[in-house]
Amino acid sequence: MTDWHAVQAEQFAPPAGGSIPSLVGELAEMLTSPDPQVRDELAFSALATWIDEGVVPEELLRPLGDTMAQRFLAADIQTRSFAALVLDVIVSSRGVCEPRWVDAFERWYAAEGDLRGYDATLGWLHAVAHGADLLGDLGLHADVAPRRMLDLASSRLLAPATPVWRDQEDDRLAHAIGKVLTRPGLSQDDATAWLDPVAEVLASGEPGPTPAHVSNTLRTLRMLYLLVSCGIRTGPDEVVPVVWRTAVLERLAAVLHPVTLWMW
Repeated sequence: MTDWHAVQAEQFAPPAGGSIPSLVGELAEMLTSPDPQVRDELAFSALATWIDEGVVPEELLRPLGDTMAQRFLAADIQTRSFAALVLDVIVSSRGVCEPRWVDAFERWYAAEGDLRGYDATLGWLHAVAHGADLLGDLGLHADVAPRRMLDLASSRLLAPATPVWRDQEDDRLAHAIGKVLTRPGLSQDDATAWLDPVAEVLASGEPGPTPAHVSNTLRTLRMLYLLVSCGIRTGPDEVVPVVWRTAVLERLAAVLHPVTLWMW
C-alpha cells in the first residue's frame, strides 16, 4: 500500500518508481472509503491533481471515467457523489467526455435521494453540489446539448421528498446553470424554456408549509438571478455574461413572481 500521506506531503508528486496505472487504481478504490480523510483529502486530491497536470495519461482517462459512471449505481452515497466529482475533473481539465457517462449521470442526478451536504461521520457528501459541478461543465462541452443539462437541472430542482439544502448546494447548482447559459450558440428558447416546468410548479402552490423542493428551487433561482445579473465567474480572472441575459432575467422574474405577489 502506498504511503499517501507522504505523497500528500510532497504536493502529490507521483512516488518514484510507482506504476501510474496501479496508483490510479489504488486511488480509485480509496474514493469509496467512508473515511473523509482517505476519500477527500488523499484520494480525490491526488487524483484531481494528477488528472489536471497530465500525470494520468490519455489512455487511462476513459477506463477511469467508465468506472466512475458505473459507480452512480453504487450502494454508498460517498461513492456515487465522488464519482461525479472525478468525472467533472476529467471533463473540465482534459476535455474528455463520453456519451455513456452523460447518460449515466443523467439517470442518477435527479433521482439521487441522499442529499446531505455534510455528515459528521462521512464528511462532505455534497451529491447536489458535486453533480452540479459536472452538470455545468458538461453543459459547456461541445459534445453535449446545453438544453439537456438545463432540463436536468430543472428535474433536480423539482424532485420531491428532498431535504432543504443547507450547505450551499443551491448556490452551486445556480452557478452550474449559469455556466451552461454562457454557452455560445445557445438559442433563446433553450435558455428560458427549461424553466417552464418550474413555473408550473411554483404557480400551483397552495397555502401551508413550503415543501423542501420548492424552497430549494426558490433559493437556487434567486441566486441564479443574481449571477445572471452580474455575470458568471468561470475562472479566477474571468467573468462571462450569459448569452440571453435580458430574456433570462425576465423569465426568472416571471417564474418567481407568483410565489411572492405581495412583495413586488
